[in-house]
Amino acid sequence: MQMRFDGLLGFPGGFVDRRYWSLEDGLNRVLGLGLGCVRLTEADYLCSHLTEGPHRVVAHFYARQLTLEELHTIEISAVHSRDHGMEVMGMVRVPLYTQKDRMGGLPNFLANSFVGTAKFQLLFALKILNMVPEEKLAEAVAATQRPKKGAIDHSGGA
Repeated sequence: MQMRFDGLLGFPGGFVDRRYWSLEDGLNRVLGLGLGCVRLTEADYLCSHLTEGPHRVVAHFYARQLTLEELHTIEISAVHSRDHGMEVMGMVRVPLYTQKDRMGGLPNFLANSFVGTAKFQLLFALKILNMVPEEKLAEAVAATQRPKKGAIDHSGGA
């Protein structure tokens, strides 16, 4: 994932004008600007989501399994990309574990702010690609919905 200029987490991507590009060609053009060295195909397609609101957008989600070496290459390329430091502040790895306190790791990560459908897409990918056991994923999501220990009540009630 990427930390965006606005402080939100999201996936690399951009807009594709279907009059000139196939989804994959447009996506690879945009990824080339942001990551430089990854190429996705139709086989990497996972799902699509329609975002609601004043600007309705169809977000197409692709995922690809990488070797650790490929991931390192992408992380290094991303730092040297055209958008680094302007639109994108850096790559962020998603922790695929939960610490013994049941908050550290994935639950804390899920408490961040995500752009558009990025959080849903992340959870969908983790589940469908069997990257996190379903029960552990459900626990991580539930942990983000509980009040944090030691939270101070500022409501002024007696």
